[in-house]
Amino acid sequence: MRWLGLAALLAAVPAAAQLSSSEQRMKTTVDAEQGRTLGLLERMVNQNSGSQNPAGVEKVAAMVRAELEPLGFRVRWIPLPQTGRAGHLTATHSGKRGTKRLLLIGHLDTVFEPDSPFQRWVREGDKGFGPGASDNKGGVAVMIASLRAMHAAGTLKPANVTVFLTGDEEDPGSPQRVARADLIAAGKEADAALDFEGLAQEGGRDMGSVARRSVNDWTLTIRARGAHSSGVFSAGSGFGANYELARIIDAFRREVAEPSLTFNVGLIAGGTKAQLDAGGIRAEATGKTNIIAADAVARGDLRALSQEQIDRAKAKMKAIVAQSLGGVTEARIEFEDGYPPMAPSAGNRALLDRLNVVNRDLGLSLMAPLDPLKRGAGDISFVAADVDGLVGLGPSSTGDHTPAERVDIPSMWRQATRAAILMSRLSRERR
Repeated sequence: MRWLGLAALLAAVPAAAQLSSSEQRMKTTVDAEQGRTLGLLERMVNQNSGSQNPAGVEKVAAMVRAELEPLGFRVRWIPLPQTGRAGHLTATHSGKRGTKRLLLIGHLDTVFEPDSPFQRWVREGDKGFGPGASDNKGGVAVMIASLRAMHAAGTLKPANVTVFLTGDEEDPGSPQRVARADLIAAGKEADAALDFEGLAQEGGRDMGSVARRSVNDWTLTIRARGAHSSGVFSAGSGFGANYELARIIDAFRREVAEPSLTFNVGLIAGGTKAQLDAGGIRAEATGKTNIIAADAVARGDLRALSQEQIDRAKAKMKAIVAQSLGGVTEARIEFEDGYPPMAPSAGNRALLDRLNVVNRDLGLSLMAPLDPLKRGAGDISFVAADVDGLVGLGPSSTGDHTPAERVDIPSMWRQATRAAILMSRLSRERR
């Protein structure tokens, strides 16, 4: 697949480019259906769908099914009880043969579980507060609004579109190979992937996202000889587990860093005894000031822009752990699979170029690529190795993942119009 560069694309469009009649119809439909779209968003927000609330996730999926089936989508629920999560909703619209196949990605779950005090939609002017108001129920509402606009304009009928909404994006089920197998398979069948998570902004300007970093967790475990503290630093007693842990973590900071790579230390414990709970989110330690620490543990994450960068970082971290202060009996680091990276490929940048042609035709400012350090990991990364992708077609917001989460309502109409026109144009192209 070859994409034209932005300069060539813009040069091919008249300076005063106008929307086609069908594109103008899409814009008009998005605006006319604002009340309907906000009503859907309110209903979804008011239904709790924390990642660990399978019944709630399925109820939100039912709301989405009711929107997609009348548009001609064949909707399927993929239950995944073996992963400890609800499952995924996928919907397929078959159009003209031989044209590009689009994959639209979002998620049904939120970080707010049923015991959270943050449960209801509240509107204050142009802002809407609520769990998932933006992440990602706002994005799902934008996706549906754009598809309804395409349907009204007649551009959905010939389009080949697959919608894939995961039920565990915020807290993925395990094993990961099962939890993401269907999404990966959908990516292999697509020609372009569009992610409806939130729109990034800088200085009040909308930004395009062509990359997302990975996230992998790591656990560091140290075992050392426990002894009376009077012998610390000696050949017989050594330095203990806490000094070894401090050496390793500080060496990570000094020796592993490179551009676009970060590694956080989120949890530390050390003492005569130190251990993590089964979920790895709590630690318990006991000890005294006059006893050399025998146990130490730490957990953190690693975020990178490419698999090559991940491999380099892991190799450096393992080498640092393999060095040792005196008295250490065991030091090991273990890595857990997480979200893979979405590298900033030429194909991804070309999709942003196509979106910028839409922006120009709508009279909107062009969108520069967002620094991937300013965006977290997401589900589109699981298909990034197989298909070109673009992130951030959902609404803009603030306070995501906190009780202050609020969606910028006017951005929903801008985003739905952009998406509808972009998808209509892409779906007409030959594969």
